[in-house]
Amino acid sequence: MRTATYFFIFLNLSLALFEEPAVYPLPFLATSVLEVLCLLVFLGRLTHFAKVTLHNVFWKDTKNICIMVAILLSLTDLAIYGVLRLYDVRSIRWSRIMRPIFLINFAESRQIRRAFRSIRNTLPEITYVFLLFMFSLLMFSLMALKLFGERNLQTAEGLPYFSNYLEIVFDLYVLVTTANSPDVMMPAFDFSSWYALFFIAFVIINTYIFMSLFLAVVYNNYKKHLKVMPGGACD
Repeated sequence: MRTATYFFIFLNLSLALFEEPAVYPLPFLATSVLEVLCLLVFLGRLTHFAKVTLHNVFWKDTKNICIMVAILLSLTDLAIYGVLRLYDVRSIRWSRIMRPIFLINFAESRQIRRAFRSIRNTLPEITYVFLLFMFSLLMFSLMALKLFGERNLQTAEGLPYFSNYLEIVFDLYVLVTTANSPDVMMPAFDFSSWYALFFIAFVIINTYIFMSLFLAVVYNNYKKHLKVMPGGACD
């Protein structure tokens, strides 16, 4: 049963590779039949679990409720999408984002569920570090706007350089990953080599300090929640 459950979960998740839009799309009938088959297997697995579990225990378990809701919503979305397709009306399969619910909530996925719960419990505790990082990013973006916005600089493509605040925020956010380094700083560097100090300070503070601090906070809190995770009631 465990092997069959994992196989159909994997099959259900893999359908996203072949559903429109996809590089190698399969006919809608093929993907819909496979999805219905997977949902029927999940429903049968849930029914089997209900037969061997006390009635009160089964209905108090939120995992079972999540699975049932996901099955009903997936079937509803599939039916609506199929009807609209018959009338050549384009729509979006919004229920696709619910497919990982089956991977997380089945009883066989205890370890995945523990990891997911640890991540969920870690998120509130890293919010302060993230907000501090965003504040630093916004302040550096404002400084960049004041330094370069009125100098009529241009990028290599001939576009205005650091004249729009939101675009500056995005460019500096990418610079944290060093993906656009050193291209993003070259117009300012060509104007004056002293402006390199601004980007050096930005990279040191946000890439080397904040990213290291962010990683340390995430790791320590995740490890803490993983160690204190109860082994019984919620699993």
